[in-house]
Amino acid sequence: MSFDPERLKSLLNGRILLLCHHNADPDSICSAHAFKELASVLNPSVDARIILTGGASSLSKRITTALGIETASAASVEEANALFVFDAATLGQLEEWGDELASSDAPKVFIDHHSPHPDIMRLATIFLVDEEATSTCEIVYRLYRSYGMTPSNIVAKALLIGIAYDSKHFTIGTTETFKAISELLEIDGDVNEVIALLTSEMDRSERIARLKAGQRTRVQDIGGWIVATSHVSSFQASAARGLIGLGADVAIVAGSVRDVVRMSLRSTKRFHEESSVHLGMDVAIQLGEEFGGSGSGHSTSAGVNAKAKLQPMLRRAIELISADFNEKKSN
Repeated sequence: MSFDPERLKSLLNGRILLLCHHNADPDSICSAHAFKELASVLNPSVDARIILTGGASSLSKRITTALGIETASAASVEEANALFVFDAATLGQLEEWGDELASSDAPKVFIDHHSPHPDIMRLATIFLVDEEATSTCEIVYRLYRSYGMTPSNIVAKALLIGIAYDSKHFTIGTTETFKAISELLEIDGDVNEVIALLTSEMDRSERIARLKAGQRTRVQDIGGWIVATSHVSSFQASAARGLIGLGADVAIVAGSVRDVVRMSLRSTKRFHEESSVHLGMDVAIQLGEEFGGSGSGHSTSAGVNAKAKLQPMLRRAIELISADFNEKKSN
């Protein structure tokens, strides 16, 4: 990741909005919180406000309370001197804020670790994306190092929480990831508290959603790989992870609320490595384009939001995975 530190610093004036994706997870909120401190140190007069464009997950709410993270209850794009987006690879992940951001003349900065959607690349004034990074928090910490700054203890803890969340409790990552973890632990020093904040029993509604997804699962064989599809009205990502835990190589779970389909796709690392199918670039982005929505994600984790019918989207997801697998196998 390369960028011009002075150019980024020049945007930290007046009021800036730090936008988190809908149902914001710990990586999104903690990276925005860490950037807010960075911005305030680089320019003490800046008015930085964290915006939850579509609420936060129950886990994120618990973390914001524990760390004292403040979010703005009201804000306007028209009043912003610059817009910063954290951990969102598509405008659809920002709900109605996505359209407002697209039409705004304010400079736009995207900080993320997902495969970006072409719309994001077109709109970006500054594009800080590294798909090799495990989390957006890891990228924000690199910004601290670029400016020769050390985060406060509470922000170091927030960064560790975001990294831990997206690295599956520090079990995956690159050399850069573990270097960041080591340096942040020297500041905060309490990994047990970080893990404790991320450890919580699933609530009843999430457990029911997982069980319903299991009941409704359809299993297909694609080139010897087990592909499971299902549908639930909420907790699609959790349900997809549950199906992977049950033994699927690929899990696709969708849900429809008010004619909007939200789909989560997950696969094992082995599936990606041996099939070369990238769920974000090969499946999610194309699904979003075909169904008039938006999609993005990593090689083994992706999502799509679109105004469409649920079953046709599920069928098309299977077709794309099958076609991509067969094409790459033949090559």
